[in-house]
Amino acid sequence: MSRRRRAARLFLQIALGFLVATAVPVLVLRWVPPRASSIMLQREIAARLGSERFQLRHRWVPLREISPELAIAVVTAEDQKFPVHSGFDWDSIGEVIEAGDARPRGASTLTQQVAKNLFLWPGRSFLRKGLEAWFTILLEALWPKRRILEVYLNVAEFGPGVYGAGAASQRYFGKPASALGRRESALLAAVLPSPRRLHAANPSAYLLERAAWIERHAAGLGGRSYLSDL
Repeated sequence: MSRRRRAARLFLQIALGFLVATAVPVLVLRWVPPRASSIMLQREIAARLGSERFQLRHRWVPLREISPELAIAVVTAEDQKFPVHSGFDWDSIGEVIEAGDARPRGASTLTQQVAKNLFLWPGRSFLRKGLEAWFTILLEALWPKRRILEVYLNVAEFGPGVYGAGAASQRYFGKPASALGRRESALLAAVLPSPRRLHAANPSAYLLERAAWIERHAAGLGGRSYLSDL
């Protein structure tokens, strides 16, 4: 066998191994609730190594037991094109590129955030962004939109050590996620850009203003009916 054919064969073996190693976990998690995310584990390990106090609060809650008000509030705040895009918001990405913004805020979809939180690590390296794009493609290909939204609502960070709608609703409002109202849901969605700085139960003037914006724009999208076809 020639050197070129051996190199091609090795490349194909590596590519196949990478495909299996990444696609199988994604496929399994389509049905199996993840007990933790990569980001949760990294936060906990970093806190322990730094001798910091850290209590992980997380409890899986099926989408049917999460208030639709929280679902539409989060989509409004983070990714209004979620029901129709294929994992990437190309319009927002184009606007970021045109603006020359080196830190593309607002261009990351819910699917991309699930890919990062569930499988990867924080950072802006080309490797990390490339893997994020790959996992985003896998998630959109192998999961329905409802599953992407369900997992997002269960792994998103809503406060220091507080992950997912179940833990956040109990921690900040003393009620299950199914009982969250419109304002409470808007407050939780409003903390997502800076969950370790903003506090849903003790909102600042900025957070109250942002929550009001989310409520108005959620109504403009059609409210909870905007997600009825997922």
